[in-house]
Amino acid sequence: MITTPLKIFIVDDDNMMLEMLRDRIGQHASNTVLTFSTGEDCLKHVAENPDVIILDYYLNSKNPDASNGMEILKAIKKYNPNIHVIFLSGQERYGVAMQTLQKGAEYYVIKDNDAFDKIEKILSGITVS
Repeated sequence: MITTPLKIFIVDDDNMMLEMLRDRIGQHASNTVLTFSTGEDCLKHVAENPDVIILDYYLNSKNPDASNGMEILKAIKKYNPNIHVIFLSGQERYGVAMQTLQKGAEYYVIKDNDAFDKIEKILSGITVS
């Protein structure tokens, strides 16, 4: 259960995933949830200072010119290193997960049957000042 009101950005090029995650997290009325289908769209709004960004690893399945999640993570951390970043990805390779964590993501969640529960648990532990 998410207790602290959070401003959450969700970035994924899979519209169904965006909608399902927004609906799940948005059940907690105190949260503000914005969704973006590209990392570039997210970066246009990063000045709104989200508390958390849930970021997909692959963001260029529909637009081959779109930046991938690692490039967006770098830009987010350059803008504000205090934004919490949760990677949500279908990539199960250990090296990919470690790379995201080394570059500043705090969590790496694999898109599986428990992904939404894991994200809710992570969000419930995030505090903002």
